Amino acid sequence: MESTDVVVGRIGKAHGLRGDVTINVRTDEPERRFAAGAVLDVEAPSGSATTLRRVTVASSRWHSSVLLVRFEEIPDRNAAEAARGILLHASIPAGESPEDPDEYYDHQLVGLTAYDLSGAELGTVTGLVHGGAQDLLAVRALDRRDTLVPFVKALVPEVDLAGRRVVIADRPGLVAPLPDDE
Repeated sequence: MESTDVVVGRIGKAHGLRGDVTINVRTDEPERRFAAGAVLDVEAPSGSATTLRRVTVASSRWHSSVLLVRFEEIPDRNAAEAARGILLHASIPAGESPEDPDEYYDHQLVGLTAYDLSGAELGTVTGLVHGGAQDLLAVRALDRRDTLVPFVKALVPEVDLAGRRVVIADRPGLVAPLPDDE
């Protein structure tokens, strides 16, 4: 069965002496991705001396709205501090979708053709930018400019994965260029 990797989190600072780490969560399904026994692939930051390639979740819990995770391969605070900055990837079946019908994995959106509300083609989705107040949909406009659209229902009212299209409530200068002043 074909699968794909999705980033589910980044290891933050050490918490306590037993190897617990904070997780910068990058999934809408943390209870699923960080369940005991889950195996995650490791992407070390440049310059890291870690030898970790995979980690297995030993336990996870929420503490003051921060996810704390203990991995079997990180036995103590020193190992936890050395793991800081590691990106964690989960391998999922290629056809899998999040449980919420209004949520999408990044790879499902990349390559979709973007249209405005009237049906005119605007460009192609090239990725998602995470962080800040909301995610941003990266769109390569027809004139080859790279643009960012806040990925909110008001600006992206329709995502049709089967039809390989996304509808953007475009505003002048958002994706389509500003009209020329004459």
